[in-house]
Amino acid sequence: MIKNSSSVREIKILAQHTNSSMSVFKAQRVVDQIRGRSYEETLMILELMPYRASYTILKLVYSAAANASHNMGLNEADSFISEAKVNRSTIGKKLRPRARGRSYAIKRPTCHITIVLKEKSKLN
Repeated sequence: MIKNSSSVREIKILAQHTNSSMSVFKAQRVVDQIRGRSYEETLMILELMPYRASYTILKLVYSAAANASHNMGLNEADSFISEAKVNRSTIGKKLRPRARGRSYAIKRPTCHITIVLKEKSKLN
């Protein structure tokens, strides 16, 4: 989604269901580290983090920067993460067979990840 107003240009990207099959809390600890940082600093942080969620969020940041440069002509070096949030989504449920004909529920939580890139020069 591209939001283009007269004073501030921003790129918003949202990952739903498919890319984000992880818990909200696991994704939240990664997103808290990158909120408000510049694009280059965000890439360095995400590449060095040992969490599985960091790879998914890294792909989202790459995609948002590619959209910003291709669709709006923004420079990636001048952008920063203005907003990053994680919201709860649906829970996938399966049954695992257990002993004596019983079953055990497996719950697989998912989340929505939203990343918004803004230009630094437009804020001053």
